[in-house]
Amino acid sequence: MADNIPGVRKVPGGALKLADDLVISRMGFGAMQLAGPGVFGPPRDRDQALAVLREAVESGITHIDTSDFYGPVVVNELIREALHPYPADLRIVTKVGARRGPDGSWRPSLEPADLAAQVRENLAHLGVDALDVVNLRLSAHGTGEEPVARQFGALAELQKDGLIHHLGLSEASDAQLTEAQAIAPVVTVQNLYNVANRADDAMVDRCAAEGIAYAAYFPLGGFTPLASATLESVAARLGASPQQVALAWLLRRSPTMVLIPGTSSMAHLRENIAAADLVLPSDALAELDTIGR
Repeated sequence: MADNIPGVRKVPGGALKLADDLVISRMGFGAMQLAGPGVFGPPRDRDQALAVLREAVESGITHIDTSDFYGPVVVNELIREALHPYPADLRIVTKVGARRGPDGSWRPSLEPADLAAQVRENLAHLGVDALDVVNLRLSAHGTGEEPVARQFGALAELQKDGLIHHLGLSEASDAQLTEAQAIAPVVTVQNLYNVANRADDAMVDRCAAEGIAYAAYFPLGGFTPLASATLESVAARLGASPQQVALAWLLRRSPTMVLIPGTSSMAHLRENIAAADLVLPSDALAELDTIGR
């Protein structure tokens, strides 16, 4: 399933085939941080944001994660300006299910009519006729038991209309994944997970068993960066940064794990990509496994 796919070039972290027309690099790029502070408004340095996107693709990344509510609109327009016409093997994964308030607040927006509007906005701002993957963003503060059939069914209809190639879920529970799968195939689940936050272990294992990509968002802790003496100790021993070790651990955690670390820094981008080649000895893995338990 991962890497050594005939006709697919070597990419960071190896390649993961999810469908005949959906092969992605396991080391992806999360575009969220290209927006301004709080993921709102334009970037501090537009030229640098464009350069980071181009460098990511030139480095072999074929998997970019984005959403029209990053900015809002700003990030998708940056992606289009930097990369359109898109390389043939680039796959852009986007999300719907929220709107931004004028103050930058995040507001769930899950009515089927607005989900359809959000899909069309993503199409327009990315400059494509169909979206590679659309994740339905569910409520981060929900119980995980809320029905998803109405919302996911609306996206499945757009898939039948040819506006979306593949569907996924974000902030999803086991029950919600099962409900969605009864409507249409799910190729990816995007949930919070990292070496220090392993509450979603069971979902990681389920996705691996079912050939679903598990996209760990905030792989480096997000707005609260990872802080662990064990992580720092292992990193020092390996001559790597703690962030590189945390990313390398995730890639070893599951064969269908995909990473979408975000940055607006060229140096951090290169450091993240290099983590895909970092070898973690068994003793280091054993130590790292203790962090989230």
